[in-house]
Amino acid sequence: MDRREFLKTCGTLTCGIGLLSLMPPAVSHAQTAQKGLLGIRPSPWFQPSARNTLTCTLCPKACTLSSGQRGICRVRENRRGKGVTLTYGTPSLVQIDPVERVPFYHIVPGSRTVSIAAAGCPLECMFCEVWDMALVRPEEIHAYSLPPAEVVQFALASKAQAISYAFGEPTAFFEYALDTAIQARKANLLNLLHTSAYISSAALREFLPYLDGANIDLKSINPEFYRTYCKGELEPILHNIQLLVQAGIHVEITHLVIPTLNDDIASLQRLVSWIKEHIGPTIPIHFARFYPLYKLVNLPPTPVAILERAYSLAQNVGLQYVYLSRVTGHRAESTYCPNCKNIVVRRVGFFVNQVNLTKGRCTFCNHPLPGKWNI
Repeated sequence: MDRREFLKTCGTLTCGIGLLSLMPPAVSHAQTAQKGLLGIRPSPWFQPSARNTLTCTLCPKACTLSSGQRGICRVRENRRGKGVTLTYGTPSLVQIDPVERVPFYHIVPGSRTVSIAAAGCPLECMFCEVWDMALVRPEEIHAYSLPPAEVVQFALASKAQAISYAFGEPTAFFEYALDTAIQARKANLLNLLHTSAYISSAALREFLPYLDGANIDLKSINPEFYRTYCKGELEPILHNIQLLVQAGIHVEITHLVIPTLNDDIASLQRLVSWIKEHIGPTIPIHFARFYPLYKLVNLPPTPVAILERAYSLAQNVGLQYVYLSRVTGHRAESTYCPNCKNIVVRRVGFFVNQVNLTKGRCTFCNHPLPGKWNI
């Protein structure tokens, strides 16, 4: 089941994020998702501007809003002169995942994470996989009432090792994600972020003390691609990726390879060269297979041969940890030691069936691998 199918299933409220019904009574009573549920909370990421308007400073779009107006993300509003977020404590997606699904391949292989997401996104990607959650108003979809403390309790009761702010865009529900992360850290849970990184550097810095890993969707190295297909700018994203690496956060990159749009050799070469030069050869990169959806249903799925070409380009430029995503059973799902070339983590899809690591070092040659291999 892909993400879009998952979200549609959630609309029936019989499975998927109905996982909340598994919560023990000590944590929370079982609940049914409600359509139109809003979590209205004042946001510190607004500044007064001209003529009684407010400017949102959370993302690079810096929307200036009159009373009653919402930002491009659809979930941040000038409500009678006060800037508010509309999705605090009201996730539309709550699920238990293997950490490999988020995806993180260098964080506690085979462990479980509770993933949460809410409505809204500052970008408008024509190939969005969760457009029926991210690109709608929060009143239009079902959501749960789940404050930060209950997310943490649910994760602990589920024996998860982490909480992931993923599958939607965490920038849109930043205050909720941050408060949850603060409580998760106190409970010795990892905090993992899968994001477009389209966020102000000031907000990202506020998250850094509680963050253990970030997987960034780097959709292209071409600024015009972002303007045309995502309605955003590339430069803030590249800056934030470097900020994360410089702060010592474990970073992985996901690059969705879309036929005819970003799959040419020149574009792929520029992408892997930028990664090598600006954030280093040990940053894991996932080349993900595109499937037709949302506004790009006219395009075919990415041929595996193109993904394999991207894999070779990345290795040839010197990237040490290169993966192919959504090609189940491919050898490039596994992690290889760059020193002795043996498999250190063997994967099939989201399942891990072999780990040859001891305290983050290759069992065969003792070479250290970047990541968080134990909690």
